[in-house]
Amino acid sequence: MDINQVLALLPHRYPFLLIDKVLEVEHHKRILAVKNVTYNEPFFNGHFPIRPVMPGVLIVEAMAQATGLLAMASNPETVSKTNIYLFVGIDKARFKRPVEPGDQMVIEMHQKALKRGIGLFSGSAKVDGKIAAIADIMCTARDFSA
Repeated sequence: MDINQVLALLPHRYPFLLIDKVLEVEHHKRILAVKNVTYNEPFFNGHFPIRPVMPGVLIVEAMAQATGLLAMASNPETVSKTNIYLFVGIDKARFKRPVEPGDQMVIEMHQKALKRGIGLFSGSAKVDGKIAAIADIMCTARDFSA
């Protein structure tokens, strides 16, 4: 998926869109997505002025956005202007190394289960093949038409 296909699925927009492209999708199994981290990101002004580091919560958010893309690509019938995948839980999040401007973060998420409309996914964010973060993420689709 290029950026236009990502924008067609995710409701996020600048400065909160954290996926630049998708390299691979195996429906109901896994996704491989990319976030190019640049010094122009607004959070770097305050996190941290002496050494810019991407906030861990935004690394996890990028992982959650990749998870949403996998869920939507796997279940196209759930995609609509009023249906949004929501991040509903996180477990086992760990941060192993900082993500800095100039890094290319490669996110790999695997679908583990789908129970009562809630998907469980597990994966990592890597830079240069080294793990920056790992987490288990849960998401679910909600219709906001009413």
